[in-house]
Amino acid sequence: MTEARRRRIEEVLRRRQPDLTVLLENVHKPHNLSAILRSCDAVGVLEAHAVNPTGGVPTFNETSGGSHKWVYLRVHPDIQTAIGHLREKGFRIYATALREDAQDFREVDYTQPTAILLGAEKWGVSEEALALADSAIQVPMFGMVQSLNVSVAAAVILFEAQRQRLKAGLYEGPRLDPELYQRVLEDWLRK
Repeated sequence: MTEARRRRIEEVLRRRQPDLTVLLENVHKPHNLSAILRSCDAVGVLEAHAVNPTGGVPTFNETSGGSHKWVYLRVHPDIQTAIGHLREKGFRIYATALREDAQDFREVDYTQPTAILLGAEKWGVSEEALALADSAIQVPMFGMVQSLNVSVAAAVILFEAQRQRLKAGLYEGPRLDPELYQRVLEDWLRK
């Protein structure tokens, strides 16, 4: 490994945001999952979460651009377990939903520990997941279509979170505790 490559890895790791994540409920199309992980990497998400009751997570494709190597994906057996895990870590859960009471996604404070819950491409977030979430959010639409593709919606919301976090200075120094930083660094250097 070149010294330049090691410096790049350390620079990226110093900006990782351990308290910003996505929770994907039944996002089963590989290209959507891969595109979401690529957006996660772009904004500095350390770990994404997924629930897929059909028995696993779909394989990656070229859409990810290799980002699955840099964003850990934790698979949970069900939505209750996933949300419980995130709540234990202090996350607020914002579910994307087409509902009258859903707030504009730009009104959320993403500088706090935040998990963005996104649902299956055709059906969205389940009613069970919505009931477990702290709040529903949506991307306002002014055209004929009701919603964006799940991977596009994830990117739009994640980049708003990045904008807020940049403004708050959350990318200026390491956010991982030293032990976790070292463990992730060793893993990334092996890749």
